[in-house]
This record gives sequence, C-alpha cells and structure tokens, in this order.
Amino acid sequence: MPTQSVWITGASSGIGEALALRYAKNGARVVLSARRESELERVAERCRNAGLAADHVLVLPLDVTDWDALPGKVQVVLDTFGVIDLLVNNAGVSQRSLCKDTDMSVYQKLMDVDVMGQIALTKAVLPHMLERGSGHLAVTASVAGKVGAPMRTGYCAAKHAVMGFFDALRAEVEGEGVNVSTITPGFIHTDISRNALAGDGSNYGKLDDDIAGGMDVNECAEVIFKGLQAKKREIPVGKGKEMAALWVKRLSPELLFRLAKA
Repeated sequence: MPTQSVWITGASSGIGEALALRYAKNGARVVLSARRESELERVAERCRNAGLAADHVLVLPLDVTDWDALPGKVQVVLDTFGVIDLLVNNAGVSQRSLCKDTDMSVYQKLMDVDVMGQIALTKAVLPHMLERGSGHLAVTASVAGKVGAPMRTGYCAAKHAVMGFFDALRAEVEGEGVNVSTITPGFIHTDISRNALAGDGSNYGKLDDDIAGGMDVNECAEVIFKGLQAKKREIPVGKGKEMAALWVKRLSPELLFRLAKA
C-alpha cells in the first residue's frame, strides 16, 4: 500500500499534535500546519523521534484566514509529496462568554477561523482530489456542532455551520471518489479552554473542569485515526456525559434543552 500523505492543520498542539504523532507512528508522510512555526518544529521533532523519516515531515506554517495564501500552500504540499491523500481541517478557536457580554468582533473571529478558514482550505485542496478521483477530507467539528451550550454561543454556531457544510459537501463529492468525515469530539483534555476567547476578545486563560476531566488526547487521537482509516462519515469521540447528549438530541430534543439550561 502506498505511503499515505496526510495534512493536519492546528497541528501545533492538542488533538492536531496527537493525531500527527499517531500518523507518524504509522509511517505516513505528514504535513504540519498552524500559525506558530516554533511549535510546529517541536511537533516535527516528536514525529521524527517516533520513527518518521526526516523527509516524510513537512512544516508548513499557515493562517487559515489568509485565503489568498492557501492555493500556494497547497502547491507546496503537492511539490513536496506529490499528492494529498487526507486533509484534516483541525485549526480552530473556542469561546467562553455569555452572549450579552460578547463583542461582535469575537463572533466574527470565530466564524473566520472555525468556518470560513476550513471551507477556504478545503476548496483549495478539493480540485486536486477530484482530478485524481481519490482523497479524504475531514474536519474537527464538536459535540457543540449538534448541541447548544451556554457560554459558547459563537463556538456552537461555528461548529453547527461546519457540520452542515461538510455533510452537504459529502453528498456532492462522495460519488467522485472523495470521502468526507466529520469528527465530533466531546471533552478532551487539551488547552482549548485556556486558548478560548473571552467576550472582549482577550484570552480566557482557564482550564475548565469538564476539559480537565476529559478524555486523554492520545486516546482521542487513536479513536480518530481508526475512524479515518475506516473512512467513517462521522466520528464521535469522548467518554463523558456530553456524548450521551448526541443521542438525547435525537430522541428527545426538549429534554436536552432542559438539561442544557440546567
């Protein structure tokens, strides 16, 4: 089987970093993207220490909100590895603030990063996959993409939008040989809440209790890796009560609304 070429955004920490290491251990050619080049270099070194050949890892800094730069980034990957077998759109930012306390600029940033950035990079990669008649597009959505939760109005809005876009894209391209997967994590032990936006756009800077008690990030990456290898259309991953909310939403939306309020 040919060596898989995997591009992961948001690869400088959290789920993206753990997933990069998992693919490195599997011998894939890995492209690491995020804004912080120094952190990407650290992750690249971890990949090499895990046994990945030096020429099988590419550090490619990018900002998903810089749409004009994305086609050039795609070309760099193609020039380096020849193909893009899997794109994992994992870049993102969260939010912790009540709606009444949230500046519109915060909502705009959430939409720009979590929605439009994922769409823009996907659109830049999609022609290559359609031309080949092969490829796999994935996005890290969230349980928040299906369930509304307080203090996360903008984040929930963005993740709902991402789920809708990629579900619709799947219906368009699956017959063309391109697979689409939506990843729906619950509470995973990462720095997502520390890096979240407060209502004024500043850094929230706190570790939520539910995040602190969440699934280990490496365990999460293993579930995602197996789901992507199996080309699952939707990959729920988590271990807490929030995962039950996915079923409650289907069976009794009214019950879920009351639980969310509580």
